[in-house]
Amino acid sequence: MQDLIDFIRQLIDPERIIQVGGLSLVTAVVFAETGLMVGFFLPGDSLLFTVGLFCALGILPVPVGWILVALTAAAIVGDQVGYWSGRFLGEKLFEKEDSRFFKRKYLDQTRAFYHRWGGSAIILGRFVPIVRTFAPILAGAVQFPPRRFILYNIAGGLLWVLSLVLAGYGLGTIFPWLRKYVEVIAIGIILLSVLPLLRTWWVERRHRVKTPQT
Repeated sequence: MQDLIDFIRQLIDPERIIQVGGLSLVTAVVFAETGLMVGFFLPGDSLLFTVGLFCALGILPVPVGWILVALTAAAIVGDQVGYWSGRFLGEKLFEKEDSRFFKRKYLDQTRAFYHRWGGSAIILGRFVPIVRTFAPILAGAVQFPPRRFILYNIAGGLLWVLSLVLAGYGLGTIFPWLRKYVEVIAIGIILLSVLPLLRTWWVERRHRVKTPQT
């Protein structure tokens, strides 16, 4: 059990992921988080930022252009896999029982976010943990038009990867001493990224309280 805990801890540590597997492992993690239901616990925003930072500092000796291409492709392909998985599962997805890696509440949280933001949730959801994983699956399950989805998917993938990787790269170039504060920065990014989800949950909760049950 301790070995499993240590393994999971390494999987959610952006710095460890980069040091162990380089760009290949980072690409696999980005794909898994956006394309597989079991990937919801993986780091996303903090990993992309750290990749850009480490590239600027020379810790990850890969041209930033290659990083952007690889991770954008992984994000877009991952969402497409999630979308078609949702199309295939359909209503069965909503009947699925809770398991170690799947909780119905994650789907409900994503549905609330989706209802609030509509199709834009596919783009905005890229920046929100859990929603990032389940938004494409839910879009497929509710039969969101495939052509519209791929347009939102490409726009969201580009915006998500470019903004965070280039933010890390730019700050790493200007302030190389940020290397000492990678963990603090990662925690800050995670806290900021969950704010939209918390806001959506709070609005939905207030709506349920104000709406009388019939």
